[in-house]
Amino acid sequence: MTATITSNELKQLIDSGNAPILIDVRNENELQYGRITKKSILIPLPEIKKRFKEIEKFKDLEIVVYCRTGGRSKIATDFLTEQGFKNVKNLIAGILAWREFYSSVIPY
Repeated sequence: MTATITSNELKQLIDSGNAPILIDVRNENELQYGRITKKSILIPLPEIKKRFKEIEKFKDLEIVVYCRTGGRSKIATDFLTEQGFKNVKNLIAGILAWREFYSSVIPY
């Protein structure tokens, strides 16, 4: 079963200074619609299998994966879990849910 996190829970973590590693699995052209933070790591879903070694150093840290609505990030979350990542969660409803906190996120 895929571990999940809500946008409210993520906001609380970030506000408390305990921000998780954020992995954005959208395509690069989707960045124009907004990001959760500038520190988000962009690895589009089609590249996750060949690029997961780039984030392997975060294997034991808390990771939140997001996309537009949560579908692609669920696939990526499941893959990372299979690779032995210990604390990886899928952001429910993706970046569109994040719009609740940052109106600069453009619905698309």
